[in-house]
Amino acid sequence: MSQLASTRSSAIDVDGVRIHFCTAGNDDSPVLLLIHGYPEMAIAWRKTVAPLLAAGFRLVMPDLRGAGGSARPQGGYDKRTLAADLAGVLDSLGIETPVTVVGHDIGAMVAYAFARRFPERTARLAILDSVIPGTRMFDEASRDGTKVWHFHFHQAPDLPEALTQGREALYLERYYHDMAFDAAAIDHDTFQTYVRHFAQPGGMRAGFELYRSFAQDIADNRRLQAEQGPLTMPVLALAGAGGRYADRIGPMMEEVATNVSVGVIPGAGHWLAEENPYAVAEALTEFANATQEKTK
Repeated sequence: MSQLASTRSSAIDVDGVRIHFCTAGNDDSPVLLLIHGYPEMAIAWRKTVAPLLAAGFRLVMPDLRGAGGSARPQGGYDKRTLAADLAGVLDSLGIETPVTVVGHDIGAMVAYAFARRFPERTARLAILDSVIPGTRMFDEASRDGTKVWHFHFHQAPDLPEALTQGREALYLERYYHDMAFDAAAIDHDTFQTYVRHFAQPGGMRAGFELYRSFAQDIADNRRLQAEQGPLTMPVLALAGAGGRYADRIGPMMEEVATNVSVGVIPGAGHWLAEENPYAVAEALTEFANATQEKTK
């Protein structure tokens, strides 16, 4: 995690699973829990660290189970279980007050699951360029085989592992390139780090399991929506101006939350924190500070 400057690296055991994470900032500062997507690791946030620290936040940046320095178990990739992993990280740091939970891509699905499972620990929720299982937008996106072909490919048993083994660099390069507005934003060193980690035994399988759990995620989210009603904490929905969700992510979150604001990140496709990190940091800072003022 040398690419995450000014951070401290740690790992803990959560119910027998090693979860690696990095932290930065002062212990008494308001906390941002930053959750990466697929196929990424905590270093996806590396360009936002400096501006977010300058804004006065404490950052907690985990590698989801299956990614980076975390273990790659056979199961537990449904988003409620991943959310529990991250609650364990907060527990290990002694963080008991509610935090701002920020998730991108698959990490946004985990962030949403965290807000559902641990609403008392979620002061506010930021969803970055993603679709949430159980929403109408997720259903619509899943039917579009050209834009989210990977949803279907990744869920096939065994085949994705067989076809990507030894070709991880080719696969990941096309994945990053096809969803970017600025494909050069993921620099050579970061790309090589991603490839090295995902090429390790179990790396690609663990990533595919995130998608194979979608049926469970849909069932969990719909059940909790029926039981709990919409989320009531402040929600920020961010999308890239050059991506797929800029005009739809707000209505999607309004399906499941009552207090939603929307932002569009210029000069970015899907990889918001990679492509325009300062705009992302500014949006998160304004969101967190505004909602903090409301609660004073």
